[in-house]
Amino acid sequence: MSELKVLAEGLRFPEGPVALPDGSIALVEIAAQVVSRIAPDGTRSVIARPGGGPNGTAMGPDGQLYLCNNGGFGWHEEPGLLRPTHQPEDYSGGRIERIDPATGAVTVLYTECDGRPLRGPNDLVFDNQGGLWFTDLGKVRARDRDHGGVYWAAADGSRIVEAAHPIPGGGNGIGLSPDGRTLYVAETETGRLWSWEILGPGELRKNPWPVVHGGTLVCQFPGFRRLDSRPSPPPAISAWRPW
Repeated sequence: MSELKVLAEGLRFPEGPVALPDGSIALVEIAAQVVSRIAPDGTRSVIARPGGGPNGTAMGPDGQLYLCNNGGFGWHEEPGLLRPTHQPEDYSGGRIERIDPATGAVTVLYTECDGRPLRGPNDLVFDNQGGLWFTDLGKVRARDRDHGGVYWAAADGSRIVEAAHPIPGGGNGIGLSPDGRTLYVAETETGRLWSWEILGPGELRKNPWPVVHGGTLVCQFPGFRRLDSRPSPPPAISAWRPW
C-alpha cells in the first residue's frame, strides 16, 4: 500500500466524497450542514450550505451534484469522538437536492413520495438512464424510529417511486452491479446486505412474503455489526463498530 497523506483535518463528520473535474474533492460535513471542496493542496472551501443533514452525494450526468439530505441529527461530542444521535428539535425534513458546484445554488427536488414525507435520505447512485436510486434510513427518536426504504427518482424532479419498503433496520449504502441490473442495499441495524433485480426505472423484482421488502439476502454478518457505506461490485461493505 502506498503511503497515505492527510489532505484536510477538522472536518465535521465528512462523508460522500465525489471527485470533481478540476482534481478537487466534494464532500459533505454532516454536522456542519455544508458541502465542502478539498483542493489537491488540502485547502478547504464551502461549495454550498444546504442546512439540515447533507449526507450521500453523487455527480449527475449533467455535471451537477445530487444530495441526500437527512434533515439533521442531534450530536454527541467528546474528545476524539463525534457521532450522530436522535432526530433533533430543529429537524428540517428529508429531501433530495441538486447543487450547482460552480455557484452553490441549492434546488430541492423531492421532499415526499405519494404524499408520504421522506424521513432521512442517506445515499444515492445513478443508473445508466440518468435516474437515481436512493435509500432512506429513517429517523430515530428516544422511544421509536421510522422504517427505512429504497426509492427511484428522475433527476429532473418529475417523478419519484417507492421501490422497496419497509427496510426495518434502515436503508443505508446503495450500489449497482457492473451491468446495472442488480441493486444492492446495506441495512444498518441488522448488519444485512440485500439485493434486487432491476426490471426498470423504480421497478424491482420482489420475493414473496415473508420478506417484507422483497429483497434477496446476500449476506448477514455475524456478531454485532451496523452497516454503512456504499456496496461496490463485487459487493463490499464497511461496518460501524459499536459505540
